[in-house]
Amino acid sequence: MNRFPRAIFRAKQASPRTAVQKFDVLIIGSGLAGQSAALRLAEQRKVVLVSKRSLEDSASGWAQGGIAAVLDSQDSIEAHIRDTLIAGAWLNDEKATRFVVENGRRAIEWLIEQGVPFTKDASGYHLTREGGHSARRVIHVADATGFAVQDTLTRKVRNHPNITILEDHIAIDLITGDKLGTGEQRCYGAYVLNNRTGEVITLGAPNTLLATGGAGKVYLYTTNPDTSTGDGIAMAYRAGCRVANMEFIQFHPTCLYHPQAKSFLISEAVRGEGGLLRLPDGTRFMLEHDERAELAPRDVVARAIDFEMKKRGLDCVFLDISHKGEEFIRAHFPNIHARCLELGIDITQDPIPVVPAAHYTCGGIVSDLSGRTDVAGLYVAGEASCTGLHGANRLASNSLLECLVFAEAAVSDMLKQTPSAPPALPSWDESRVTDADEEVVISHNWEELRRFMWDYVGIVRTTKRLKRAHHRIRLLMREIDEFYANFRVSHDLIELRNLVVTADLIVRCAMQRKESRGLHFSRDYPDMAKSARDTVLKRRRPR
Repeated sequence: MNRFPRAIFRAKQASPRTAVQKFDVLIIGSGLAGQSAALRLAEQRKVVLVSKRSLEDSASGWAQGGIAAVLDSQDSIEAHIRDTLIAGAWLNDEKATRFVVENGRRAIEWLIEQGVPFTKDASGYHLTREGGHSARRVIHVADATGFAVQDTLTRKVRNHPNITILEDHIAIDLITGDKLGTGEQRCYGAYVLNNRTGEVITLGAPNTLLATGGAGKVYLYTTNPDTSTGDGIAMAYRAGCRVANMEFIQFHPTCLYHPQAKSFLISEAVRGEGGLLRLPDGTRFMLEHDERAELAPRDVVARAIDFEMKKRGLDCVFLDISHKGEEFIRAHFPNIHARCLELGIDITQDPIPVVPAAHYTCGGIVSDLSGRTDVAGLYVAGEASCTGLHGANRLASNSLLECLVFAEAAVSDMLKQTPSAPPALPSWDESRVTDADEEVVISHNWEELRRFMWDYVGIVRTTKRLKRAHHRIRLLMREIDEFYANFRVSHDLIELRNLVVTADLIVRCAMQRKESRGLHFSRDYPDMAKSARDTVLKRRRPR
């Protein structure tokens, strides 16, 4: 009996055009989680690394602030855990939180071994402090940590003989089937579209790691790169994995507000180093919202800014670091200073106009402490996952740490196994045709989805708005499914299909949560429930 039901991945049997490419491990995503896993695996395994664009184009590379870890004798594991639990509104999994924090120093030491040039001062590596942290524990490379880390690892990945790199390739769906007649679902690889040629290739591997990042592009305003379209989350959900806590979308409080600036983030570290939030007349307002003022967690600061903007009819508020002086600003925030200067804003003299924007997906694919999902052979690491670390709100700079720790955990689990060749896999159905109207429909649906998600499922929510969003999503789903079923796949269609699935998961999780907790604030349920519970979704019948 065929162990690969046609409904799961729309394939047909044996096509002479497309040969299956086989590897020991398939990694989908080229950010910090994907690249660090590839380097750790490549000494013992044959790895293929799939990147939607170039290796350098990921959310990890955009990270400015740094990586949180206990590296100072004045700090402690327990303090970092406590700060994480408080920021996460006590929804965090304490075992996962401890696991990540306790492995923090080793993760940083690995990066140092790879050659990452972390910023130093007279006492050693410079540690900064960000909102929600009770101590200085964020190691960084000036204000471009993500770029420095990504650049260091990318050079190593490109030069490793055991890593096959597929850039400008986007995964369509995972290949899953019955594991040896046991009834247990197993992942055997994925179908991947070559954006340059339009060909769909079949990649087979006994182990697959999803390191696809988050879903910020489901919103109209985001700090994320264009690649953040929820691909891994949507593929895993369609394959039968549990997805949890998708209602917790972190809105970064301070995205640069300027018509020529696309998604430029003003780092949390600016507030950590003394930046003050002000109204247009120069008045500070954060103390009216939280005793921690500018150092409150991101959800508190984002809601405060949203409140002040709506209350006063403002287009933005202002973040002022000018009082720290030019020398300090140039030393700590050279890239932010340079970018703002290009746009006519001298942050050594003037405040920075800022607005909140969708920044981080705290929920995702449920995994254990080894990065394993519900489907055998399928792992997840990074922003696409829901490990339990972040709870209802991610503590600043815990994200890159999570990428490193869970990538290593997944690699460790894979290396315990003896590699085995995947079974014969069906190739992709190439019989569908191209439709001339597809680009117009996709563009319209993309804009409609992102706008109503911003309006109805943003920083402050109501049941009525969520129901409206849910209705609109269902209409879009039917239209997109019709296109996907009948016409040839394209990069834009794949992303739109994944975005609408991700949006549906966000809304359905939000509708289940009858309280306000962390990043999810509902006017209909303004109080936090006595017990903290995850919202978990799973397809009844994978397709």
